[in-house]
Amino acid sequence: MASAPPNAPPIHGNYRGYYTKRPFVNDPRLALLPPSTFSGKRVLDVGCNEGWVSCELAQAHGASRVVGVDIDDALVRAAWRRRRTVWSAQGPSGAAVSEDHAERPRKRRKVESETRCLGEVDHFPASCAVIHGPLPIPTTLSPDAFPRNVSFRTADWVNTTIPEDEEGYDVVLAFSVTKWIHLNGGDAGLERFFTRVASVLRAGGLFVVEPQPWDTYHKAKRMHNRLRETAQELKLRPEDFPRMLKEAGFAEEQSFKSAGEGGFHRPIHVYTKL
Repeated sequence: MASAPPNAPPIHGNYRGYYTKRPFVNDPRLALLPPSTFSGKRVLDVGCNEGWVSCELAQAHGASRVVGVDIDDALVRAAWRRRRTVWSAQGPSGAAVSEDHAERPRKRRKVESETRCLGEVDHFPASCAVIHGPLPIPTTLSPDAFPRNVSFRTADWVNTTIPEDEEGYDVVLAFSVTKWIHLNGGDAGLERFFTRVASVLRAGGLFVVEPQPWDTYHKAKRMHNRLRETAQELKLRPEDFPRMLKEAGFAEEQSFKSAGEGGFHRPIHVYTKL
């Protein structure tokens, strides 16, 4: 699938530089969820953009496998680069850090710990990646270890399958994408998306979704005449999603408090496949 021209409107929500608008070291939305949500799980990240969340799931949340999919090939190429960047910048193993950490004076340890939490320490500076390229990924790493446990694909996943779907998933993640699927595919497209999610989730699997509220559709539809025309025909609203997902085979939702600020302050909903 070809990339959209750099100056094309992001009518699929495929914003370039999205994470400059919603910057994070650790995504606060993931922190809202129980640690068991992703640990040891096979995860599909729909609308992965530049792969920041996918990489965090694979590196820091214990996922055994993460597949990120996005409709924009330029973003998927950026996600692969993000994977190498995160691999290059990560610190020593927990054991190595703990042993060295224990030998340092208490005051110095406190400062270093706080600095790490702010994401200000890179063990492989960005300048090194520019000059020498990212660090190589050892072929001896386990397939379940980061970064070998995360990969990316370009696809219109709502309308096409990918090879990884055949094995199924324990978790499907959909952060900030339902509006774009709705405006591009209409009510039928949204229903198809929810049906697709149910079809690839294993029994007991989780659908983690961050729906955008209806009032945000107004600005988005102005990006393109096609979106504006589709919006005029929409009958479904975000408040209809729980009913739709129940009809697709999910239990009642669990709702978690919102994270983020401004227009990004939205609750996270989790549905369990029956």
